[in-house]
Order: sequence, then structure tokens, then C-alpha cells
Amino acid sequence: MPQKTIADAGLVVAYMDEDEAHHEWAVQMFLRYQHFYTCEAVLAEICARLNYLGIEPWRAIRLVNEDVLRLDFEMGAYAPRVEQLMLKYRDQPMDFADACLVTMTEKVADSLVVTLDAKDFSVYRRHDRHVVPFLAPRK
Repeated sequence: MPQKTIADAGLVVAYMDEDEAHHEWAVQMFLRYQHFYTCEAVLAEICARLNYLGIEPWRAIRLVNEDVLRLDFEMGAYAPRVEQLMLKYRDQPMDFADACLVTMTEKVADSLVVTLDAKDFSVYRRHDRHVVPFLAPRK
């Protein structure tokens, strides 16, 4: 097991949206891992996407209250690195939440991002040259 398992927004949205193509995979990830670390940027993205889907966004906050999602990122301390990553990957483009997640993986060597976004996470590099460990469903 990785020391830190990090959730991307797509994972949580798929877990909460039974109509999402990867819902069953997301449920399996929530059964496999007791909790996930994430950041406020991802939590905001989750809430916005749930609201768009007609799913009550407070359900995401409940996952924080139940310690399923653990917020573990101080944006103020890592703003220079987040900016650096967003500039480096602006051709993707890398969004704010993904930049925060990559930065989180740089803090703990044995970390794993659980995401639906294999395309982008296969391109991103932590510490500028190391693959970001991630787990995504097969297409």
C-alpha cells in the first residue's frame, strides 16, 4: 500500500454518480483504500461537478467530515511550485487542481494518485523528471 493515496476529482465524482461509466471502478477504489488525501482545489472541483450533475455537493463535504477525504495541502506554501507546474504544462493545459496533486506527490515519495485522467497524469512529472505514480481504470 502506498504511504499516501491521493484522490483526483474524477474518482470522487464517479463514486457518487451511479450513471458514470467508471462508477463501479470508483466504488472498488473506495473499498480498497480506507481514506484518500486531497486538496481544496479538488474538493471545489468535485462540488462544482456534482452540482452540475444534479447531485447534492454537500455529499462531498460529508466525505471530509467522515474522514474518507483528508485535506492535506497548504496552497500558500506551495504556490511557486503550483505556478511552475501550470506554466510547464500549459500546452495540456494543466489545471489548478492537477498542479496541486502533482505537488502533493512531491511531498511524499510513496504516494499514488487515483484518477480517471490517465492521459494527463501519464504526461505529468514530479520533481520535473519522475513519473507521477497513478492508478486509473482501463479504457
